[in-house]
Amino acid sequence: MNWLRKIGYFSAFIIPALTILGFYLGGIANLSTLIFVYALIPAIDAAVGRDQTNLSKEAVKSITNDYYYRFITYCWTYFQIAFLIWAVWAASTQSLTIFEWITFTVAVSLSTGGIGITVAHELGHKKSKLERFYSKVLLMTVSYMHFYIEHNKGHHVRVSTPDDPATSRENETFYAFWWRSVSKGYLSAWEIENKRLERKGKSKFSIHNQMIWFTLLPFIFAGFLTASISFYLGQITWIPTIFFFAQSFLAFSLLEAVNYVEHYGLRRKKINDIRYERVAPHHSWNANHMVSNFFLFQLQRHSDHHFNAIKRYQVLDNYENAPQLPAGYPSMILLAHFPPIWFKVMNPKLQKWNNLKPT
Repeated sequence: MNWLRKIGYFSAFIIPALTILGFYLGGIANLSTLIFVYALIPAIDAAVGRDQTNLSKEAVKSITNDYYYRFITYCWTYFQIAFLIWAVWAASTQSLTIFEWITFTVAVSLSTGGIGITVAHELGHKKSKLERFYSKVLLMTVSYMHFYIEHNKGHHVRVSTPDDPATSRENETFYAFWWRSVSKGYLSAWEIENKRLERKGKSKFSIHNQMIWFTLLPFIFAGFLTASISFYLGQITWIPTIFFFAQSFLAFSLLEAVNYVEHYGLRRKKINDIRYERVAPHHSWNANHMVSNFFLFQLQRHSDHHFNAIKRYQVLDNYENAPQLPAGYPSMILLAHFPPIWFKVMNPKLQKWNNLKPT
């Protein structure tokens, strides 16, 4: 069974493979990635069911240290860079209809955002400098490098409190949440970084300020792509820049949809004027759908991730005392885009959970 799980985590590469195939087939084939993610994966999830099993204590240490699982994330990092460069080149050098351009851009973002940011999230929590570097590289390819700071030092501290821009409120639409999380998350990252530099006695207007680099690097990368392709074509073209930032926008919007789903309506109790109760598994929505968890490196076991942020994806546990989503992330992300349906499905579950949650 362990070897099956090992192979399962490579399934993420199916998504960009479908995007490449759809691009060269052209036309309606560009929808293949979207159909696979939002229709086929949920269908397989429903057929296969949930995996509620946890590893034995004896197995956790060996599987945690198994280099294979890190190797997959390293492979994805290099692959995404190559995949994105190809995608920018393809969109810039091939004649595409408006339909093909839009569907191709969305399909690319499902890889760079849906998988790439998930891998960046996993690597960004680790102590290894190499893994943290890879996390930053992946986030640079979707113009969302501030997430590295805000998520680790902001969201994980303030999750499920009114102070956290990345925690959705009850009866808040995804669209209202998107604006608050994107804008306040970026400003929060600046504030966190400025305070870090202040503690070290360094100026916030210096090369030591990560947020300056995090803001500039995506533009530098887009400029490099644009200059390279313009040189290849023998004329200036702005398509590489437009495509790069278009897929970035869709990619980080997908991340924000995940953020919206993960903590919708959940709240930590305030124990005094400035402190909240410790983060526990019941402060995140959990999902044990086996197939989508393979594609998302068990991100859906989000309850354990927030309870034990440094744990590697392959050893995350299921918690019975955590609120459970009715479906995996692909289905829930779709629902989030239709507020009346989302509220109809999730508000009763939230109210039921609030009556049952641990005290």
